[in-house]
Amino acid sequence: MVMFVKKFLLVGLSLLAFAIMPGLAIAQQKLVEDPEIYEKQHFLSTCKPAEFGDGFIRRLDINNDGLEDVIVNHGELTCDGVRGAACTAEGCPYDFFIQVKEGGYLMIATAKLYGYDFVQRFGNMVFVFKMHPRYCDRTDATPCEMTVRVRGGRFFTISKK
Repeated sequence: MVMFVKKFLLVGLSLLAFAIMPGLAIAQQKLVEDPEIYEKQHFLSTCKPAEFGDGFIRRLDINNDGLEDVIVNHGELTCDGVRGAACTAEGCPYDFFIQVKEGGYLMIATAKLYGYDFVQRFGNMVFVFKMHPRYCDRTDATPCEMTVRVRGGRFFTISKK
């Protein structure tokens, strides 16, 4: 009986730690003053030369909090003369930053995408990510379309097809 109680407490504490950890990860993440400056400085220091296309930065409110957020499309980067050098058959990296009321931005996700649409569905703005078929557990060649909503600092998958 004592062994059962110890195991029960250990499992309960482990679950509590997992429940708390995502909040701690966000709380410990470094705030970025401006994602455009942050990303461009990084690539200007690693690429000789670095050129940024018109679609490298997109500013819009992705989590419906009234603050302008930022999406960075690495496919619009030309690094050392190669456009979209980080892109693969699975798509190009996109970084998603949300603006926080205290000032600054948090990067909440990085995803490899073929592209996305930001559309209104049932009164909510959602992403329709076009991704490699494996993200929809498929092996065919048709891109996966994943509908995702952002609330606070989290992505919630609504549907995959």
